[in-house]
Amino acid sequence: MRSTLVYDIPTRLFHWLFSGLFLLSFSIAKTVDDESLVFSYHMLSGLLLGGLVLWRLIWGVIGSPHARFSGFSLNPLHLKDYFLGIASGSKKRWLGHNPASSWAAITMFSLAFGLAGTGYLMSTGNKEAFEDIHEFMANAFIVITVLHIAGVVIHSMRHRDAIALSMIDGKKESSEPATAIPSSRGLAAIVLIALVMSSGLYLFKNFDTQTRTLSLLGQTLQLGEVENENANEHENENEND
Repeated sequence: MRSTLVYDIPTRLFHWLFSGLFLLSFSIAKTVDDESLVFSYHMLSGLLLGGLVLWRLIWGVIGSPHARFSGFSLNPLHLKDYFLGIASGSKKRWLGHNPASSWAAITMFSLAFGLAGTGYLMSTGNKEAFEDIHEFMANAFIVITVLHIAGVVIHSMRHRDAIALSMIDGKKESSEPATAIPSSRGLAAIVLIALVMSSGLYLFKNFDTQTRTLSLLGQTLQLGEVENENANEHENENEND
């Protein structure tokens, strides 16, 4: 019976915000032309994603036991044993992140932070220098995501452990009740929501839809292509003259 509280609310909230912001950014980037105003919103959500990862790094130090990076299983030998166990039908359970999900989480956090960083650098006038790296990391993120989802499905079937539900209610099955976290950290979740909302409002408030520029902490970032529009305006002016 899934009755042991393992993941606090901030960790679960981060999981869904993280997934949603990446999917929003990626889907816009892949379906919308970069000369469209809508394309700029993929960059805004990407910046918000980068800020969210920064918060997760802090929470990975001060959060609940199973949210901390010290609780992740990152020993390569444990990862090998985990995959061997999947193949052999091992029924071993992990109360927190198993070795595969631990590595997937760290990889996705790193890629998301890299995407935000290269996106920022591209918006400062270095688009050509970082565009290929940015696209590579975005595609790598999708690959890791697909593998992660497949791993969750396989784990659930082989171990009869509905780990996907743990990111909804925070609970897992355990024979040791003492391992449950003492609090769901509701106040920290409220703080996280406030930070995300205030950051989002700041970005949208300081984004100029006419010039497609963002004023971020005193620096002006170009969030999209406007050269063609300006060139057409100059051509029309010359024709009228």
